[in-house]
Amino acid sequence: MSAQKTAAPRHNPKVTTALRRFAISISVLNVFGYSVLGFEQPWTWPLIALATGYTLEIVLEVLGARAEGRAPRFLGGGAKGVMEFLLPAHITSLAVNMLSYVNDLVWVMVFGVIVAVGTKWVLRAPVKGRMRHFMNPSNFGIAVILVLFPWASIAPPYQFTEYIDGGFDWLVPAIILTLGTMLNAKLTERMWLILAWVGGFALQAIVRGLLFDTSIPAGLAMMSGVAFVLFTNYMITDPGTTPSSKWGQIAFGGSVAAMYGVLTAMSIAYGLFFATALVCGIRGAFLWTADVVSKKRAEEALALAAVTQAVARADAAEAAACACPEGACACPAPATAAACACPEGACACPAPATAEAAGCACPEGACACPAPATAEAETKKIPVAA
Repeated sequence: MSAQKTAAPRHNPKVTTALRRFAISISVLNVFGYSVLGFEQPWTWPLIALATGYTLEIVLEVLGARAEGRAPRFLGGGAKGVMEFLLPAHITSLAVNMLSYVNDLVWVMVFGVIVAVGTKWVLRAPVKGRMRHFMNPSNFGIAVILVLFPWASIAPPYQFTEYIDGGFDWLVPAIILTLGTMLNAKLTERMWLILAWVGGFALQAIVRGLLFDTSIPAGLAMMSGVAFVLFTNYMITDPGTTPSSKWGQIAFGGSVAAMYGVLTAMSIAYGLFFATALVCGIRGAFLWTADVVSKKRAEEALALAAVTQAVARADAAEAAACACPEGACACPAPATAAACACPEGACACPAPATAEAAGCACPEGACACPAPATAEAETKKIPVAA
């Protein structure tokens, strides 16, 4: 029985550190939210969400490892390895529960967590030779809930500051903004995406105001809310489902802002989540298309190289078979009554120059066929009319 392939590291150390800090931040926010801020979901639901996410992540990893003939990624690193493996599921599960509101139907929240965690194994595309998920898991889970259950909604923004006042209601978004900006600047390196997203969001609010006579201040005021700050620093910047290049980040952030503006102009609610899901889907289609095109070009290049090598080998073989002898005349033999029929085995080189050949001058009516390529071939002298 062959040994299983060793699983490659799931994330590089920088991304792992970012995931760890994301997980700590969202965990602290949940504890603080249920004890101080005023989260309205039952306090047991985060625990149910975590249990669901952890279980599904481990089951899918075992099945995936068996199908790919490798060891599960949570093995071999001890308790730390298991913890780091479960960081994405931890973040996704808490985010789906915290940002969605499904009344008292816990099974709908559980369904959203299952969709969010499971989509990482379904919606994948080739990226630099590896299959990677391209759909933002938490965002997609919430978007599916909103589509399938029209009575559901996102968590009311006031729950983040419901029980604090006296100016402290500005402290929460300020802390989230500061910590999130530091995290994205130093670890995820998604500041270009954030700048493009924030700038694009402000631009679309102004454009909608000019085109549809909506309130520009109201559109811009949304940027000051806790929900927008959370979305900007902890949702749209997911390092696993966003580009890493500068222009790729700018295109992604600007596209989400533009898509949000279009959806809002069409009176579609919850545009933040739908816009992000649509742009992630477009990026996934682009990745698949780029992979197909690159493979086709590689195949064409290999085929061209094979043809070139075959022609080169044929030319080399012909040159070896018909090597021109020293002193060979540049003109072929004169024409005869045989209408210049090439004899069998004729060499590509002309007959050797002799004293009778005046400097290899081509006689009138010379045949285009060379002399036969045989060692015993005798030179036939044909008188040339003066």
